[in-house]
Amino acid sequence: MEKIITGTENMRIPFGDLKPQYFQLKKEIDGAVRQVIERGRFILGEEVEAFEKEFAEYCGCGYGIGVGSGTEAIHLALIALSIQPGDEVITVPNTAVPTVSAISFAGAIPKFVDINPDTYTIDVTKIESAITKKTKAIIPVHLYGQCADMDTILDISKKYNLAVIEDACQAHGAAYKGKKAGSMGNAGCFSFYPTKNLGAFGDGGMVVANDAAIAERLKLLRNYGQEKRYFHRIKGFNSRLDEIQAAILRVKLKCLDQWNTTRMEKAALYKRLLRDVSNIITPIEAPYSSHVYHLFVIRCEERDDLQGFLSEKGIGTLIHYPRPIHLQESYRDLKYEKGDLPAAEHCAETILSLPLYPEIKDSEIEFIAAAIKDFFCLNI
Repeated sequence: MEKIITGTENMRIPFGDLKPQYFQLKKEIDGAVRQVIERGRFILGEEVEAFEKEFAEYCGCGYGIGVGSGTEAIHLALIALSIQPGDEVITVPNTAVPTVSAISFAGAIPKFVDINPDTYTIDVTKIESAITKKTKAIIPVHLYGQCADMDTILDISKKYNLAVIEDACQAHGAAYKGKKAGSMGNAGCFSFYPTKNLGAFGDGGMVVANDAAIAERLKLLRNYGQEKRYFHRIKGFNSRLDEIQAAILRVKLKCLDQWNTTRMEKAALYKRLLRDVSNIITPIEAPYSSHVYHLFVIRCEERDDLQGFLSEKGIGTLIHYPRPIHLQESYRDLKYEKGDLPAAEHCAETILSLPLYPEIKDSEIEFIAAAIKDFFCLNI
């Protein structure tokens, strides 16, 4: 068993820390923000336009449409793809509630499919059995930084004439067989919430697409449906990425690949240090996927006790997510029962997210691994 440096008993490790990233880029970020303020244009200006182009190119897509949040990205993508009230949209129950909120905002009905417990993404073998005459779209969630099995999903979508909207809100820079997350379906949706691999200093989102007509419709939808000021072609919304956030994101986008590489290296260190701990399951990387580790999620039958033990050691952890959406009170009207989606339910009872961000020190990861081994009385 590999020897671990335990560090000091007084070490405190937060689950996440956004300050080091800011100080790393302080000069560039402050300058970019100042330029926007001095320019005096704050909504749909040149920073948004430039970032849309840069991020779309990064994803391998022809168009990018900046919106107010990741939730709104999915919501507007559904409407742009003509999803109507009463239509069914297939997705997974082990995602952040906003994925499903967006379906509800569009007036559609979420239809849940269980997950592959190895990857935590949709179990593609169960999709066809969930399709009905009302099914109009599939939203695969690229969870924790790893892509779903897109080839199979796209084959099914073609067979049944379904739209595919990728929820890539946790997968900035992840790839499936060399193709960037968000570039494979009819639309790819991203969140720039501050804790994401590419995070703003507030809310923000983007839809990327390769279809010019979809992109044009999204631009109308995000801005009251107006083609030009005070002339409204369709009914729309107010959901716009603002200039300051776009300016910040342009600075940070240049660092995304390096940050993702560092996340992968930190994840590999966790795996190496925890490889002998038979009581936990560390993340499994699918052979088709490049995992960018938005989160490092382990699975443990004694999850709650382990989380409490780590907290006593000063180690911050979170659970993503403690209750599947089909069992949330807000979605009781869908009439799912406990036991309907067993893989997702079991994962919700056993998963635990450990601290992982580019700036976390190797010594801190060593301390966390040592604490986990202490919990299982395996330390030497």
